[in-house]
Amino acid sequence: MKLPDTSSARILVVGDVMLDRYWFGEVSRISPEAPVPVVKVERSEERPGGAANVARNIAALGAQATLLSVVGADEAGQALARLLAASSIDASLHEDPQLNTTVKLRVIGRQQQLLRIDFENWPAHEVLQAKLAEFRERIDACDAVILSDYGKGGLAHIAEMIRIAREHGKPVLVDPKGDDYARYQGATLITPNRAELREVIGRWQDEDDLAARVARLIDTLGLEALLLTRSEEGMTLYTEHETFHEPAQAREVYDVSGAGDTVIATLAVMLAAGLPLLDAMRLANRAAGIVVGKLGTATCSLEELNPD
Repeated sequence: MKLPDTSSARILVVGDVMLDRYWFGEVSRISPEAPVPVVKVERSEERPGGAANVARNIAALGAQATLLSVVGADEAGQALARLLAASSIDASLHEDPQLNTTVKLRVIGRQQQLLRIDFENWPAHEVLQAKLAEFRERIDACDAVILSDYGKGGLAHIAEMIRIAREHGKPVLVDPKGDDYARYQGATLITPNRAELREVIGRWQDEDDLAARVARLIDTLGLEALLLTRSEEGMTLYTEHETFHEPAQAREVYDVSGAGDTVIATLAVMLAAGLPLLDAMRLANRAAGIVVGKLGTATCSLEELNPD
C-alpha cells in the first residue's frame, strides 16, 4: 500500500497528558530489608506520555500535531513542554497551580520493568473551561480530532467537544476509558482494547456474540465504527454493516505501553491524509507491530511504516 502525503494533515489532540520517566539500572542483589531487588540506577530518561505521546506519534508520521491539555505549574509540566517543543508539536498546556502534572515513573532492570509509581490528581473546573473555549477557537484549523481519555479528569467536557467537532464537520476519534461510554455519544470512532470493551459490554461467548454486542453499542452511541485492539490477536474494525480483522504483525513484543497511542494517531493521520478507514486501520496495525518492539512509549516513523 502506497503511503499518502501526510505533511498537510492537521490533527488536534485533546486529553490527559503525563510525563513518562524511566530509571534504568543494574540488578545484582536482593535487598536485606525486604524480598525485593536492589536497582543501582545508572541513567534516566523522560518521554511525553498519554495524549502527549499521541501528539508525538502524529509528528513522527510527518503530520501537524496540535495538543491541548492541562498541566501543573511544576517541574514535570515544564519538562513536558520542553519535550513537546523539541518534537515540533504545537502544545497549548493550560497551567493549574493546584494540579500535580501526572508522572509515571518506571524502574527498569535487566531489560524489564520492575516497578511503576504514579503521581497524579485532578485539574480544576476553571482551567477546564478555558481549555474548552480554546477548543472552540482551534477546531476549524484541523482535519481531525483525537480525544485521548486516560481517566485523569482532563476531558470533563468531552461530550461538548464531540458535539462542537461534529457540528464543524470534523471526524472525532476517541481512545476511551472507564465504563461510561455514553459520554462518547456521536463520536466517529472509538478504539477500546479488550479489557476496556469488556467493562462496557460484558464478557462475550464467541466472535458472533462479540459482533452482536458491538453492533448494539455502535447503534446506541451513534458511532460510525469501533476499532477493537486485541494485542497478540491483532485488531478488528466494526462498522454498521461490516467487520474486518487484521492479525498482529509484531515479530517480538518488548513493551506494549503506548501502543494504543500509536494506533489512534496513525488512524487519524491516515484518515486526514485521505485514506479510507480500512486502509488506515491496516497501517495502524502495522505501526502497532513496530512500536511494541521498542521499550516504553515509542513512535513509528513514516520510513518504518513504508514496506518498501
